Amino acid sequence: MIDASPWIATAVALLVLAVIASVGLATARVRQPAAVVLALARAVLQLAALSLILSGIIRDPVWVGVGLGVMFVAAVVTAVFRDTRGSRQWKQLAIAMSTGAVAVMTIVFATGAIEFSPRYVLAIGGIVIGNIMTIAILTQRIFRTSIHDHWDEVEGWLALGATARQSTLELGRAAIRTAMLPSIDQTRTTGIVVLPGAFVGAIFGGASPLEAARFQVVVLACILAAGVLTSVILTRLTGAVALRPADA
Repeated sequence: MIDASPWIATAVALLVLAVIASVGLATARVRQPAAVVLALARAVLQLAALSLILSGIIRDPVWVGVGLGVMFVAAVVTAVFRDTRGSRQWKQLAIAMSTGAVAVMTIVFATGAIEFSPRYVLAIGGIVIGNIMTIAILTQRIFRTSIHDHWDEVEGWLALGATARQSTLELGRAAIRTAMLPSIDQTRTTGIVVLPGAFVGAIFGGASPLEAARFQVVVLACILAAGVLTSVILTRLTGAVALRPADA
């Protein structure tokens, strides 16, 4: 017989935490204070569905590939609709994000740093895709806002004969740096401030602390490398701006 008490306690904790977050946003008069509740409810449903699906596909390479494909498409769609221009940038996002993800996973599994098996491909792929989605969203928003705010500077470069892409190079570099800061800081503080999920999960799964640490370091390196590739490629593909973008 299944013990229901942990599930009841979890539901109560989630409800209280969601209310705290929502009330906090409402008190600060932040727009859409219910967004955290909706996001959490969606996460619960998606994780429940994922748990049921994973029990059947985690050992099947074909279905693991399908699962990663669905994750990637969802990540691109999310990044697209975080930009005020909507679908006009989806190709650039898809190219940048796929390049970052494929490159680091190829290196990790080709070198043998991580065992090439369906479960590890799914684990590494899911972590990398989730992180590059966030980095892509930050990059495009910061880059777009910077171009808008520094349009006089961009026009100055254009007047001096610079190409549209050359006129935004410095703004693109600043956007890359800012978008990468959370990942860089998380890596720098791992083991001191941050106790990473992959490390904890590996230990709970029965791995030794040293083996869990090795796995986590590889994951962090993947996130950084994939994030940099994604951010650099995205700014290069979207940097040729001839007209001032709308305020982001």
